[in-house]
Amino acid sequence: MRDYVLELANKQTGFNAKLNMMREYLQAYILRILHDEGVFRTTAFLGGTALRFIYGLPRFSEDLDFSLSNGEKYSFVKLIKKMKEELRLAGYEVTISYNEKKIVQHAFFQFEGLTYEAGISSHPQQKISIKIEIDTNPPKGAVLRTHIFNKYFPIAFLSYDLSSLFAGKVSALLSRKYTKGRDFFDLGWYLSHWKDISPNIVLLQNALKQVKWKEKIPTETNWRNYLYRVVKEADWRKVRKDIENFLENPSDVNIFTQENVLNLIK
Repeated sequence: MRDYVLELANKQTGFNAKLNMMREYLQAYILRILHDEGVFRTTAFLGGTALRFIYGLPRFSEDLDFSLSNGEKYSFVKLIKKMKEELRLAGYEVTISYNEKKIVQHAFFQFEGLTYEAGISSHPQQKISIKIEIDTNPPKGAVLRTHIFNKYFPIAFLSYDLSSLFAGKVSALLSRKYTKGRDFFDLGWYLSHWKDISPNIVLLQNALKQVKWKEKIPTETNWRNYLYRVVKEADWRKVRKDIENFLENPSDVNIFTQENVLNLIK
């Protein structure tokens, strides 16, 4: 497995392309471990990486985001230890730090030596990081679907349907207290790909209530107005800086501009 991820990197040109490809393969391998452990019987995969794996979003991601779908208890620590064991058996040098005591449990996986062996770092200790988050109390209202991803090897996982994934993105754009360029790129991509898309409004409303959003809750008829304002007020220099290293095609940043995304919202 370790040799294969290096082989994938060698087929790419440039630091970012090699790093993104290696990280994506490792994400897929982690998902396969989670599948084999039965995690997707009770847990849904969501966020930008899910959007890429399911619908081909043309950007890479650093994180794997999940939500507990039925409130069933499980041991996060036991799961993390099992994942570490499986990754080491596959030949990876990996260290993991985690916190299981919060509502959103998280773990940082750090893979050592891969960037050095791929020739994109002169430091053998340079690490590739992947963050995993599991929301144990997600907002209610998501619609779940089972999907199959088969780029490197087949994986089946539970995830949100398109409208529910979009609701999560809209909620993030409205409530996030800092500029995350990937949110804005994803919004433009959603609206250009599905011109009549609407968020799962029940999920969106519950998500905003859960974070104690102080404004009036968006409705089915006015949610675009809220997005328009957020995009209009965003610092697009920060948007570009955040997203450019994660794009399959870096020139896409010149397509999903502030002006073009505003036009898509209209």
